[in-house]
Amino acid sequence: MRHVLRALLLATGVAAVAAATAYADTVGQASGLPVPRFVSLKADKVNMHIGPGKQYEVKWLYQRPGWPVEVLAEFENWRRIRDSDGTEGWVYHSLLSGRRTGVVTSKAKDDMIPLHASADAKSTITAQLQPGVLSSVKRCVAGWCRVSGQGFDGYVEQTRLWGVYPDEKVE
Repeated sequence: MRHVLRALLLATGVAAVAAATAYADTVGQASGLPVPRFVSLKADKVNMHIGPGKQYEVKWLYQRPGWPVEVLAEFENWRRIRDSDGTEGWVYHSLLSGRRTGVVTSKAKDDMIPLHASADAKSTITAQLQPGVLSSVKRCVAGWCRVSGQGFDGYVEQTRLWGVYPDEKVE
């Protein structure tokens, strides 16, 4: 009986550790927010370091507030991020914002991406956006995102934005 009880306790402990590990993989231990997740750069100048601390070498300097980045991991007050070019490094948490932004993407750099009047491919095209255009993401539903930026406001196919996950609902 003692062996059965010990085996049951061991199995329960293993299951608890496995559940905690699975939870930790989807929620940042420092912030309690989902990991991975998209955020944007808050400041005019943001240093990306090669490690989680100011003592680590600066790998990159961002000078574009609002640029979307993906948080991949957390360590205390530092966030490991990836940008739209695939560059990864560590940024201090207070230099990031929860404001959702997106960058227009395309297969070829000369492609123009249509901005629609409504979330429908048959709706009027109100503008053509170049790859690399930064926009605020207002909401995403059913494969379409409402975006706005300097001189434009409308809907773009969700697959044409870096800064939102495929089929992610943003409200």
